[in-house]
Amino acid sequence: MEVIRIVVTGLLVLLFQQGLIHVALLWAAVAFGLYPLVKTGLSDLLHERKIGTEIFVTIATLVAVFGGETVAGAVLMVIILIAEFIAELNTDRARASIKALIGSAPQVALVRSATGERQVPIAALRPGDVVLVREGEKVPVDGHVVHGSGSVDEAVITGESLPKSKQVGAPVFAGTLLAAGALDIRTEGVGQDTTFARIIALVEQAESEQAPIQKLADRVAAWLIPVVLVFLVGVFLVTGDVRTVVTLMIFTSPAELGLATPLVMIAAIARAARAGILIKGGIHLEALAKVDVVVFDKTGTLTANQPRVVEVRVASEATDEAELLQWAAAADRRSAHPLAKAVVDAARDHDLQVREPEAYEQIQGRGVKAKVDGREVLVGNAALLTEHGVGLDTVAERDGRTRLHVAVDGRWMGVIFIADTLRPGAAEALAELKRTGVQRLVMLTGDHRATAQAVAQAAGIDEVHADLLPQDKVKAIADLMAQGHRVAMVGDGVNDAPALVRADVGIAMGGGGTQAALEAADIALMQDELGKIAVARAIARRAYRTIQENLFVGVGVVHVLGIVAALMGWIGPIEAAIIHLGPDVLVFFNSVKLLRVRIQGA
Repeated sequence: MEVIRIVVTGLLVLLFQQGLIHVALLWAAVAFGLYPLVKTGLSDLLHERKIGTEIFVTIATLVAVFGGETVAGAVLMVIILIAEFIAELNTDRARASIKALIGSAPQVALVRSATGERQVPIAALRPGDVVLVREGEKVPVDGHVVHGSGSVDEAVITGESLPKSKQVGAPVFAGTLLAAGALDIRTEGVGQDTTFARIIALVEQAESEQAPIQKLADRVAAWLIPVVLVFLVGVFLVTGDVRTVVTLMIFTSPAELGLATPLVMIAAIARAARAGILIKGGIHLEALAKVDVVVFDKTGTLTANQPRVVEVRVASEATDEAELLQWAAAADRRSAHPLAKAVVDAARDHDLQVREPEAYEQIQGRGVKAKVDGREVLVGNAALLTEHGVGLDTVAERDGRTRLHVAVDGRWMGVIFIADTLRPGAAEALAELKRTGVQRLVMLTGDHRATAQAVAQAAGIDEVHADLLPQDKVKAIADLMAQGHRVAMVGDGVNDAPALVRADVGIAMGGGGTQAALEAADIALMQDELGKIAVARAIARRAYRTIQENLFVGVGVVHVLGIVAALMGWIGPIEAAIIHLGPDVLVFFNSVKLLRVRIQGA
C-alpha cells in the first residue's frame, strides 16, 4: 500500500505538470497520500497529547496546496512517503535477527515413553519427559542428555560459531540445532521457562527501553514543533510569501530527530543478540558506552572456578614429580573435594596410572589418609602431616596457591601447588577494555588478599579489594560512583546480585542456563567469555557515535543550511523537498549499518 501511494501520487504530479489532468485529480491524489500521515498524527495527538512529525508534514502539505503551491505540496508529500517507506524497510531489517529468533523455535517434539514414540505439541510437554532429537532438527526443550551423543550448534543462545560436542549429562537449550548425531533429552524447561524464551522476551523488551539520549530527542521534538509553527507564522506575517513558508516548513521538520536514535538502538540490540550478548534496553547501551571503570568479581568471573595443579616440587632427588603425583592421585581418588579432583586430573593428563586405594579416610579440614599398595599415604595441609609426626622442611610461599603436602610411610615427599587459573583470554580481554577508554579495572572478592593479588597481576587488574562481604562490594561500587565514575560490575549474577544492581551497568557472566543472571543484570553474556564485554562495549560505543552522527548531520548541518537558503530565497519548496530526502536516507542507512559494520569479536 505504501508503494501504491508513492507511485500513484508521483505519477499524477507528472501528468498534472504535462497538463494532462485537472487540478482536482491532483488534490485527490494528495488526500490519498496524506491519509496514513493524518491517521498516525491524529492518533498521537489524541492518545499521547503529542504533535508529531506526521501532523507537521500534513500542515506543510495543506499550506502549500491551499497557498497555490499544489505541485510543491504534492512533491513534498511524495518525498516524505518515500522517506517513511525507507525507514520502515530498514527498521524491519534491524529487527530481522529478533524475528529470526522468534521463528526458530520448534512447535512439536518427539517424545519417548514405555509405549513407544509419539509426536506431541510443545505445550503438552512436562518436566521429566524424554525427547528424541535427530540430526538436523532443533532442540525443543531445555534439559540434559540422557542417551546418545552429538554436535549442537548453540549460536542462537551463546553466539558461538563452532558446534559443541554433547555427551550424556551435558546441558542443551531449546532453539539450538543438532548438527550431527542423535540425543535423548530429559526435559527440564518448556515454553516460557526455557533460556531461549527468556532471551526472546528480553530482546523484545529492550526495544521499548529508551536511552536518555533517545528520551531527550523525543522531548526536543515535542517542544520544537510548536516553536517552529510560531516562527513560521511570524515569517508569513513579515513576508506574506507562502512559498517561503512552505520551504521553511520542510527544513524545520523534526523527522530525523525522531528517527536518529530508535533505529540505532534496535540495530545495536539485535547485533548484540546475534553475538550472544543480551542488552536489556537502550538505557543500558548508552551507560555502557560511557563506562570508565569496570569492576570484576574473581571466582567464576576472572577465574574458571576449576582448580588446577600448577607446580609439583619434590623433597629430594630420590623422588620425581611423576611418582609424587601418582601417590597423591591414588590417595585422592575417592575424594570429591575440588582440590583432590585437580590432583587426579593432573595425573591422568600426564598419562599416569591412578591406583585404587586399599583404605581411605577423609580428615575434615586437613586432607586425606589412604593405604596404597600397602603403604600409608597422607595428602593435605601442613597440619595433617604435623599431627601424624611427619617432619616438614620450610616451603617457600607461592602467592595465591594452595599447597598440598604429600607423605608416604611417614616421610615427606614434596608439595603440590594448586591454583584457580584465569579464564582463557582474560588478560587479552581486559587489555582490550583499557584500549577502549576504560580508566581503571578493579577486583572485588571475598577471597584472601594473596590469592586475589596473584590473579589480579596475571589478569592486568589495577586495583584489588579482598576479604569482602557482599555488602562491602556494594559499598565499594558506591564509593567509585561517588567519585564521579561510571561503573560497570561484572559478576556471576547470583552471589554478586546486590553489586550488579548497584552499578551503573550490571553484566552477568554465563547467562545460558542461569536464570538469575538474566534477571539480575542489565547485560547478560550467554557465553563465559570475558572478551564479550569488550564486544558489547564496542557495539555500545559505535551506537552512541552513530546517534551523534545522525543528530549532527541529519538534524544540524542540513537543516541549518536549508533554513538559511530558504530565508535568502535561493531555493523553493520542490528543491527543499528533494534536498530534505538526503539526510532522511542518510540517517536511515547510517543507523542500520550497525547490523553489518565490522566489530572485532562480534
